[in-house]
Amino acid sequence: MSPPHLRVLVCDTGKVTARNAGSIYTLNATNEFGRTTATVTWLTAVRSINRTKLLAQELQCILGYQSLKGEAMKASTIFQMKVDSAGMFALRLLLATTLTASVSIQSYGQNRLTIQKNGQGQPSNTGARDPKPEDATQAILAAFDKYEVVAMDAAHGNKDLDDFILHLLRDPAFLTTVNDIVVECGNSLYQPILDRYIAGQDVALSDARQAWRNTTQLMCSVSGFYETLFPLVRRINQKLSPERRLRVLAADPPIDWSKVKNQSDIMLDRDRSAASVMEKEVLSKHRKALMLLGTLHLFHSNSSSPIRVQTAVERYEKNYPGATLVIADQIVFYDPADLAKFNGRELETRMTAWPVPSLVQNIQGTWLADVNKTYFSEMVDAYLYLGPSDLLLAEPRPAEILFNKEYMAELQRRAEIIGVDPLKDLVNPNTLSDSNFSPFLYNP
Repeated sequence: MSPPHLRVLVCDTGKVTARNAGSIYTLNATNEFGRTTATVTWLTAVRSINRTKLLAQELQCILGYQSLKGEAMKASTIFQMKVDSAGMFALRLLLATTLTASVSIQSYGQNRLTIQKNGQGQPSNTGARDPKPEDATQAILAAFDKYEVVAMDAAHGNKDLDDFILHLLRDPAFLTTVNDIVVECGNSLYQPILDRYIAGQDVALSDARQAWRNTTQLMCSVSGFYETLFPLVRRINQKLSPERRLRVLAADPPIDWSKVKNQSDIMLDRDRSAASVMEKEVLSKHRKALMLLGTLHLFHSNSSSPIRVQTAVERYEKNYPGATLVIADQIVFYDPADLAKFNGRELETRMTAWPVPSLVQNIQGTWLADVNKTYFSEMVDAYLYLGPSDLLLAEPRPAEILFNKEYMAELQRRAEIIGVDPLKDLVNPNTLSDSNFSPFLYNP
């Protein structure tokens, strides 16, 4: 596993150049027709990085891109900079979801949280009340009494989070509480096949797995979590009567990879697709759903950015306000000047006595809310604590997938179409090595 990384999310596709490798980044964002639509220089973000005294060693454009037809460009290109592990903390810097220089910062390793200090080096607003962590499983199940939807992240590298979700699905109370599981890693083109497979009917695994291996996201194609989740739900359903069976809904746009030849073929509005699935298949039918999408798709709002690109939850909440509990397992900030003011060790010390895993709700008025008032008042509702960040584990990619030569060749073809070189490494078994392997999500 590579050393800690600092990630910067910026906007859409485009050519990225780095001048002086730590001074100026320039992004030429293009639309779905390949024409340049904007040029952005991220000088503010770079200066904030320099203030943290983190040593930038490498700059790469590492992740794909999307264009929203008729709307502002969506964040999905990532710059990845390796940083010296002697730096204060490896932080992920998220340049929030549009062509702006507003900055969101979340700490590396999902749960590496931070708390602002005052001039004396003490946590700010120490008089605020303590949060009240609850048993995470019981709290989430109880939340369905109030909400139609509980939404949270999954399959983005955090094995502890993924294992918790798989445990939650096997709780007997889950089966009497929830009707649907809505997944980011699911190609809606294959929903009819997926329905039959999940219901326990005679469907070959090779046919069913097209639903989660053929999405717009290559990370789904090699996900160990989803290779487990779909067969697990099928086996659970085989023990249930038809009226009690869970349904798994694919939220990703329909895409036929056999027909994809160009980058423009995969530039789809994923949030719109997920919102449509939620409205048509869950909310309008008064069903209860566990929604598993990346946190950036789940915010109630993202008002930090003057050019708004709405999340999936924000879109359907126009018609179904108050229906969703959004759970975060990370914290996001906006002002790059705050980067040097936060100390994750202080906050983690405060959380040492919390049960693992635990869910914190009713955050307003607590010192946890003071970390970012906007985040916990407008964007998310609850925080899932999974333990000290230096003990969190990384989700491995299954060897069974990587040794499927025909499948990996197809994924490499897709990576070539996407056109981002590091994605080719993600789906290339020849790049794997145990020389620097680490089971941990975060290396201190």
